[in-house]
Amino acid sequence: MKYLVLSVAVWALAHAAKVKTRLRPASPGLPGFYHTTEELRSELRSLASRCSGFSMRTVSRTSLADGRSVELDVLSVRAPEAKGKNKVFMLFGEHARELISAESGLHFAKTLCDNDKARAELQRSEFLLVVNANPGGDWCLRVGPGGVDLNRNWDEHWQGDESFGGDTNPGRLPFSEPETQLLKELVSDFQPTTFLTIHSGTLGMYMPWAFDMEHLANRNQASMMEILKEVDQAHCECPFGAAGREVGYSCPGTCLDWVYDKLQTPYAFAYEIFYGGELESLRQRWEEKMELPEASQLQAQNLAHEHFKDMFEDFPSSFIQVQSEANVTKSGSETITGFACFGAFNPATEEQYRATVENWSGAYLDTVSKVSEKLR
Repeated sequence: MKYLVLSVAVWALAHAAKVKTRLRPASPGLPGFYHTTEELRSELRSLASRCSGFSMRTVSRTSLADGRSVELDVLSVRAPEAKGKNKVFMLFGEHARELISAESGLHFAKTLCDNDKARAELQRSEFLLVVNANPGGDWCLRVGPGGVDLNRNWDEHWQGDESFGGDTNPGRLPFSEPETQLLKELVSDFQPTTFLTIHSGTLGMYMPWAFDMEHLANRNQASMMEILKEVDQAHCECPFGAAGREVGYSCPGTCLDWVYDKLQTPYAFAYEIFYGGELESLRQRWEEKMELPEASQLQAQNLAHEHFKDMFEDFPSSFIQVQSEANVTKSGSETITGFACFGAFNPATEEQYRATVENWSGAYLDTVSKVSEKLR
């Protein structure tokens, strides 16, 4: 698939248009082809009413600390006659500014309803989708309305020391936020065999561990790497492998590691699905890194190896962000700052938006299908 390169000029044109926002209608924010929180909810309700095996419910929680209430919409998809063993939990929109994550979740839900290949997969897989995990977050920020990074708030090597803060504030305690409390209950009750969490800010496909560069995720490590390699070739042509302290820093408290470790989920992945800079620069650097004869062996250990470090300094991960300064994207050695709030994480043109959600819906389905084959 051909990807379009997002320029600052294109972003500025889209950003200056009269657009919508999730939180405040008077604020500038989203191009018209994006959905507000209520529009996402309405679309999911429509799917639940017309698609066989679909149902939707809304779960809520009020924070004891500040009285803040949260509602999360949960879409269940299970064919009545299904006999499969693959239980797939998909988490979208964990970071408020990564709007394309939730948009790809909505598109994938529509794919499960209308696509023949997807309907066939429902004979051996069932799904639980949280399309918008951070509905109260400001679309220009990574954190939730409580000022906490939801992807640092899980009780997996959680750290609350002074080295973290700002955009990666882990919260006062693990699961301090009502959003992560609800997500923990949902995924624990579901007991998935496949877990997918979707982000944006670069292109990358990861497996555990994120918190550590010294230990390998030995359970299903080879199978997960094989799946990533095949899906990468068809849909991304981007860095893939064990996330493990990708740029040399610890990344505690992620949903990816928690689900893999605490629930013993066999297959756990984190995908980053959009890069707002020069795409060919990223792909070229990755190809150069993989030309080294021992590169595949180093990659199989984890992407934190010194061989890959300078690449991830130039193309930082959003899923594994360490500090606020990582908000800006880089293309080679040139830092792009003019569209860090929107264009670094989201397509600004409708053509690019459509290409992204269609490509990654296919990637999600291929991932699920390959796991189903492994489970057989």
